[in-house]
Amino acid sequence: MTVSKDTIKRYSIRLGDDAVVLGHRLSEWCSSGPFLEEDLALTNVALDFIGRARMFYGYAAELADDGSTEDTYAYTRDNREFTNLLIHELKNGDFAFTMARQYFIDVYSLAYMEALQNSSDETLAAVADKAVKESRYHLRRSHDWMLRLGDGTEESRSRMQRAVDDLWGYTPEMFEMDALEQELADAGIGVDAAALRDDWEQTVHATLVEATLEVPEGDWAVNGGRQGMHTEALGHMLSDMQFVQRAYPGLQW
Repeated sequence: MTVSKDTIKRYSIRLGDDAVVLGHRLSEWCSSGPFLEEDLALTNVALDFIGRARMFYGYAAELADDGSTEDTYAYTRDNREFTNLLIHELKNGDFAFTMARQYFIDVYSLAYMEALQNSSDETLAAVADKAVKESRYHLRRSHDWMLRLGDGTEESRSRMQRAVDDLWGYTPEMFEMDALEQELADAGIGVDAAALRDDWEQTVHATLVEATLEVPEGDWAVNGGRQGMHTEALGHMLSDMQFVQRAYPGLQW
């Protein structure tokens, strides 16, 4: 099956969008972490995702061959042009909310990048190979925090349960497949995200039980991120993230 460069470019941009949006969100914890070591850890995780975004955006620019760069994708597109999953853009909330979101994403991200390592596209496979190493570290951290907060004090458990409940409806979107992703999966280039759902649920449910947390009923779900339909939070985030490039177009560091 022959897949166009444009299709692969759009796929790479999607993965870059996921990474840059979450990376920026995590960077907002810089100097605001609950203690110094965690402040540094969150900042390092943010840098990992920003680095991942640069690789995916850089590959998209290479495929486009139109003079665009990684900065073009990060700083000059409006929110409706971003195709990240909605869970990445949500405001950080308290520390429990950030770590619950991170855990849900980390379980997914590790499985996704492990699958992407088998891509017939050598560049995507190489990016995934690097991302897998980072994702294993990320997951160890977020899993530990799920247990520490869930099975901690009454206050920490209450906050973590509320975070899990508030985030649960954003997780089904991670496993949705549209025509673009299905085409790439069928061609051996992209990942069949739908096939990751059962293992994700099994892993996450086991962790919630271990953390003495209740598994939400799953009676609501939202989507639309891949189609450019976002929450209000993304627009506010981009106004901050893109300010310098918008104020001084073409600025280079």
